[in-house]
This record gives sequence, structure tokens and C-alpha cells, in this order.
Amino acid sequence: MKPLTEQEIRAAFVNCSKGEAERLVVPRDLADRPWADLDYLGWRDPRSPHRAYLVAELDGRPRALALRCPSPTPAQPRRGMCSMCLTAPSGGVSLMVAPRAGKAGQQGNTVGTYVCSDLACSLYVRGKKDAGAGARLQESLTLEEKIQRTVANVAAFVANVTA
Repeated sequence: MKPLTEQEIRAAFVNCSKGEAERLVVPRDLADRPWADLDYLGWRDPRSPHRAYLVAELDGRPRALALRCPSPTPAQPRRGMCSMCLTAPSGGVSLMVAPRAGKAGQQGNTVGTYVCSDLACSLYVRGKKDAGAGARLQESLTLEEKIQRTVANVAAFVANVTA
């Protein structure tokens, strides 16, 4: 993924108003992110933990989604499989729900999927972050094929939101 600026991220949101996009919290450490290892940029809002954001580069341009999710709990995280990267991280997965873009979203229609709670799919797939024991299934796919699958899953989720 190519590095993005705060302005590019704010302009890329497809399922919230321009005012909401201007008010949301964008990470301050954009320059320090491992952009070459990211299939998408994802983060949780530190002021509102039930909000998360995902920015993916599709067809050469960034597309961003505002997501709702349960607040992380320090107790037992939900250990399930992420629909994006097919990892079952020890930090758990969360049901991330995105309002649909346009009129459908204004009418309350949403799309949801299970995603790594810390939104670190790209790093888990590449082995740059430890997902814990038994988190990855044994596969015969190459790393490049796993990355392509993750990118395709993210693109499909964004397409469902914008459909």
C-alpha cells in the first residue's frame, strides 16, 4: 500500500458524511506505519473504542470505511477466525459493522464481517506480528497467494459496503 496523508484518508471515506470524516481521529503516526507491509490501514478510535476505520487502496485510489465494533474487553477475547486474513489471533476477532454507502446507509442498512480486533491482518499474514499458538492453519499457499487472498477479501467487503 502506498503511504497516505491525513487529507487523503479523510477524503476517501465512502460511508460517512464529510463532517464525520473531518471529526474522526486519524492516527498521528502515519509516517511510521509499515506501508510496504500493509494491505489496508486499520485502526481503532482511541477516544471511542467501539469505532474503527479501514482504508484500502482499490483500483489505484483509497477507499475508507467507518466501522462499528464492540469495545475491546480485557477479559477473554473472542477467539474466532478473521474473514479477511483467515487468522485466529490470540487477541481475538470482532464483528465489524459498516453502514452501507449512500441512501442505503442513511436508511440504516449495514454490512458486517469478522476482522482481527487489532486490524493487523497484513502483519499476521506476513508473520511480522505473532498471532499466538494455533492462530494460522497449515496451508500450501505461498505468501504472495495469502496476501492476494487478503486483498481480495478486503476488496469484497468494501464492494459490499459501496454496492
